[in-house]
Amino acid sequence: MKLALPAPLRHGCERGLASLRELLLLALRLYIASVFFKSGLTKIQDWQGTLALFQYEYSVPLLPPALAAAAGTAGELLFSALLALGLSGRFAALGLGIVNAMAVLSYPALWGFECPAAIQSHFFWAGSLLFLLAFGAGALSVDAVLARWRGCSAAREGR
Repeated sequence: MKLALPAPLRHGCERGLASLRELLLLALRLYIASVFFKSGLTKIQDWQGTLALFQYEYSVPLLPPALAAAAGTAGELLFSALLALGLSGRFAALGLGIVNAMAVLSYPALWGFECPAAIQSHFFWAGSLLFLLAFGAGALSVDAVLARWRGCSAAREGR
């Protein structure tokens, strides 16, 4: 025998869960963005140290160390700011996913799982970014505001 909730209670639960989903998407976006933004700021604060790391420690394929350092730092700062705002959220999640993947590929200590906590963090970030890539930034984002605004504009113009 299957029990069903009364319609008003069921609809209330669905609205509550939808609100919770939007808050969780926002929290996830802000957490991931803060991790990458802080990493980018750290690189800028000690640029000579960053260049030395990219020269001697990291092995970024196909790019000279200085270009890899600049691209990685710019990616962390730009994509994390976009993700925090929820502006081009899927694009930002994809960009940070690439930055994350390059970090794992270019740091040999992570390959052999010599730093279990570090590789677990990278896997968590990758999974979170894939989640945001799949589901978008959510209703509490600039993307959602722009979509609502475009929808209202189209309705006013008779589209």
